[in-house]
Amino acid sequence: HVQLVESGGGSVQPGGQLKLSCVSSGYVYNSWSGSCMAWFRQLPGKEREAVASIFSAGGSTYYADSVQGRFTISQNNAKDTVYLQMESLKFEDTAVYYCALAVPCMGWSMPAPKASDFGYWGQGTQVTVS
Repeated sequence: HVQLVESGGGSVQPGGQLKLSCVSSGYVYNSWSGSCMAWFRQLPGKEREAVASIFSAGGSTYYADSVQGRFTISQNNAKDTVYLQMESLKFEDTAVYYCALAVPCMGWSMPAPKASDFGYWGQGTQVTVS
């Protein structure tokens, strides 16, 4: 079965940086049917919001306006690991960050990915900026 395992969360001061990783397993990547991976974040009592996403076949990306220019999403060559490099972290970046996978995938909702676009989720990792 498909599994996503996140790592890299923690506490950091404002202006600092963190790098999240998410390793996926349990499926075979197919460049024809594609896959999409994303990072969402969630605060208590709030809906999960898309932070960044990447389309494996073409490399297209999405960034939320709030993180544009500060966060970078990337994948390894095998397309089974996704990273989120977070720079210039702010207090408001504090949240639980979730890795998400959609396979097969030919894209995501516009104007922003929705949680329902993704069928597989990691357990979440806490990021605290204080």
